Amino acid sequence: MNLRIPGPTPVPAEVAQAGAAEMINHRGPQFAAMLGRITAGAQQVFQTKNSVLTLTASGTGAMEAAVVNHVAPGEQVLVITIGVFGQRFVDIVRAYGAEPVELAFDFGSAADPAQVDDALRANPGIRTVLVTHNETSTGTTNVYLPQISEVVHRHDALMIVDAISSLSSIPVQTDAWDLDVVLSGSQKGWMTAPGLAFVSVSDRAWARQETNPMPRFYFDLRRAKDALARGETPWTPAVSLVFQLDKAIEMMLAEGLDAIYERHRRLARMTRDGIRALGLELLASEGLESDTVTAVKIPDGVDGSQFTKVAREQFDTVFAGGQGPLRGKIFRFGHLGYVHEPDIRAGLVAVEKTLVSLGYAVANRA
Repeated sequence: MNLRIPGPTPVPAEVAQAGAAEMINHRGPQFAAMLGRITAGAQQVFQTKNSVLTLTASGTGAMEAAVVNHVAPGEQVLVITIGVFGQRFVDIVRAYGAEPVELAFDFGSAADPAQVDDALRANPGIRTVLVTHNETSTGTTNVYLPQISEVVHRHDALMIVDAISSLSSIPVQTDAWDLDVVLSGSQKGWMTAPGLAFVSVSDRAWARQETNPMPRFYFDLRRAKDALARGETPWTPAVSLVFQLDKAIEMMLAEGLDAIYERHRRLARMTRDGIRALGLELLASEGLESDTVTAVKIPDGVDGSQFTKVAREQFDTVFAGGQGPLRGKIFRFGHLGYVHEPDIRAGLVAVEKTLVSLGYAVANRA
């Protein structure tokens, strides 16, 4: 089965095998050494000297941790949304009794730094800004993230970034872009099974935590920081996933970050070129297309609800459908993590065969 969704992504055999290792004491020296290795490796991938914490949680757990540690009840928070996952931040902020001020951009577009500046000027009490770097629901990358960070800090606000589907596949320069809190998840470009989340925290963000009255327990990052200093996690970790991650980071650093980024750029271009050659249209605006997932508009005359079903059942390829208001209107072709040219070629063949099966006259079909 060719798994072409934006997560979970395929796990290399070496990584899967690492997860089958004999169980160890999560309070012992072997685990402490492994946790030290993955923390140092994660700092390289995050391109930061800041603390990087590993949580046993999904990417949404990392998002919740970012909110409960840095946002106070009743506080106004600017949430920049370019898709469904940006709107998840809105829901989390609201669930914890804070007041989200949503700055929404059309699906397929990126956030405009000038409009972020305007929103902060109009709401001078805002101290925290939440934004998604790479929106998998629309196949769009927020390419102006460095400029947005500059605007946010000009207003003395904290910058929190969901980089769950970008970091480790698309460049994210945590320190150079002055990002206070950056989130990622093991099931994306890290080539590891779902269940681990990563949070990098700047000195500015640690200071915010010390005065933040929001109640928290499992996701209290101060507890995670204190435990990390002892070579531990505060709660029982997913030990088998940590074994996997240890091997995955070893493979990533051996390939090199620049090579990883170039591979993702190359495969993304290959995917987009192949999709366009079939006469299909992308959702993301030109120049904003994600290098980890391509969102493709379902052509007129094709039943969008059947596309992923036929691809899976007849052509052994799993694509993701649309979410929220995009359900039935797009399909999403993932190309991140452990992925290579044969996977993309096979995926494009499956797209063509599925469309033909559904009665669509594919352009340039031999």
